[in-house]
Amino acid sequence: MKMAGVGAPVVCVALVICMVVPSLATVYTVGDSSGWTMGADYSTWTSGKTFKVGDSLVFNYGSGHTVDEVSASDYNTCTTGNALTTDSSGATTIALKTAGTHYFICGVIGHCGNGMKIAVTVTAGSPTAPSGSTSSGNPTTSGHNTTTTNTPSSNVTESSSGGAFSPLVTLVITFVAFFLLILS
Repeated sequence: MKMAGVGAPVVCVALVICMVVPSLATVYTVGDSSGWTMGADYSTWTSGKTFKVGDSLVFNYGSGHTVDEVSASDYNTCTTGNALTTDSSGATTIALKTAGTHYFICGVIGHCGNGMKIAVTVTAGSPTAPSGSTSSGNPTTSGHNTTTTNTPSSNVTESSSGGAFSPLVTLVITFVAFFLLILS
């Protein structure tokens, strides 16, 4: 049985594209190895990074801190108590679902003033958004489009691929498609 001359290469190209799509979203660990802590310079950390819809921010921090998404006004004045979302689990993942600037502070009195604040400008990038968000806590929300997901301290990376194949499955299918191409 011989495959059509054009069919196998088209399948191969489609599968390669399926492998690339899951890698379009980026998971950023805020503060890198320092994490979410006082004394870090988050303005420097965000410079040079391009945040897109579908990306995620992972905040890692010890007890005694929170991650609060706040308005621009509350960010600028370090006002606590009006958070759009809040979490204190120690490992908070924020899915960036909307374009615009998102503002985060530590809601503990004095921490924002000591540098625990970050503004992230999100551009409309990949049309896919993270899938399968599960929450192990009860973050407070007030009708905002950002999702807070609490993850265990072993960071769980969410995929933005939606219904796409996993990279391993796609690799196997690509191998089979190339094998069929060689046989045809």
